[in-house]
Amino acid sequence: MTTQAIDVRVNRSDETIRLGPLGVRFLITGENANGSVAVFDLEVPSGRRLAAPAHSHDHYEETVYGLEGVLTWTVDGTRIEVGPGEALCIPRGAVHRFDNEGDRDARALCVITPAAIGPQYFRESAEVINAAAGGPPDHAKMAEIMMRHGLTPAVPQPQA
Repeated sequence: MTTQAIDVRVNRSDETIRLGPLGVRFLITGENANGSVAVFDLEVPSGRRLAAPAHSHDHYEETVYGLEGVLTWTVDGTRIEVGPGEALCIPRGAVHRFDNEGDRDARALCVITPAAIGPQYFRESAEVINAAAGGPPDHAKMAEIMMRHGLTPAVPQPQA
């Protein structure tokens, strides 16, 4: 019987990707997990909103586990608060976004299964968001990046 050595290790990322004031730090990428899962730490300062548009993804689920503070997720029009020790599974095809409406910074652990996106999506998005210097990012560029990485930007709904 032949045994094969398995490369098992702790993956501590030294890279925090800054999307304006938000921070994303990957702990596990698809390359580290044979494509089965990607895990990242998401930091959202108090009073901050996601700069990218609401979106959906058809090729993976996203599970969010609250670590600190409270993030308000809007999933298919329903607002859901996720605080420490709480989890939310966002199914494939659900339109979603998040905001930190609280007076405390928030952190969450995000799990993508299977690992359809990775750090490169966030690096490319960061370039567009950071170039906007606090203003709205270029929607056409953001949409192109999102679609290339398997995310579908939501169509804005008319205001009543």
